[in-house]
Amino acid sequence: MSVAGYDRGSLRLEVIGVPGIPEVKSGDDLGKLIVEAAVANKISIEDGDIVVVSQKIVSKSEGRIVKLSEVEPSEFAKNLATRIGKGSEEVEVILRESNAVIRVRCNQGILVTETKHGFLMANSGVDKSNVMEGYVTLLPEDPDSSARRIRERIHELTGKDVAVIVSDTCGRPCRLGLVNIALGISGISPFRDYRGKPDQYGKMLKVTVMTHVDELASAAELVMGKARMVPVAIIKGYSYEGSDEKATSVIMPEESDMFR
Repeated sequence: MSVAGYDRGSLRLEVIGVPGIPEVKSGDDLGKLIVEAAVANKISIEDGDIVVVSQKIVSKSEGRIVKLSEVEPSEFAKNLATRIGKGSEEVEVILRESNAVIRVRCNQGILVTETKHGFLMANSGVDKSNVMEGYVTLLPEDPDSSARRIRERIHELTGKDVAVIVSDTCGRPCRLGLVNIALGISGISPFRDYRGKPDQYGKMLKVTVMTHVDELASAAELVMGKARMVPVAIIKGYSYEGSDEKATSVIMPEESDMFR
């Protein structure tokens, strides 16, 4: 069990990694696996906790895995694959998972696409890591529904009302490296809104709306990590507003997007 702690005045936040979850297969009950791993590690699940779950195990449990040798690439995919230096079968899968190709960078193996959910991501979130050779994982078809099912199952097994975030790594415009973001949420508002509240000098805040579900996903990654085999974290001590809103509500409208 790994723990990251943060203290600011009366606020104390704990981020607890949950190890011991076995290799996830299609059809596995993720809520049950999470609860069992928490019990095995003597981690209590309480009302108000936030359970952050890696997209990869959600995708595996939902059978969102493709064998590349069974993919028939189109001529467009073949031509594009030659330009960017990537396998044509993988490019075909990326295109199938996208609404649009936003950027192409030749010989770097990366396409920036708009996924079917509306997220701007590298390669539509199609990923070869942490999956058998010759296969790729896809993003969940509906990450918000995935988060809701896990949340409901945890409540069924424990009686506790938690929030759930399905997270994935993602790049950001004009910044190197990756951070975790929220792809799906259940039971938590995506935003913390400071508009209309005074700053420390008494000036009223006008535009400060924090996407705290992304901040929580990034905090959870500190104890999770792609190579650490800890696909779940539990965050304790963070006050949030319950909500039925979806993670897709954080997507900036195209007319307001200054990077496209």
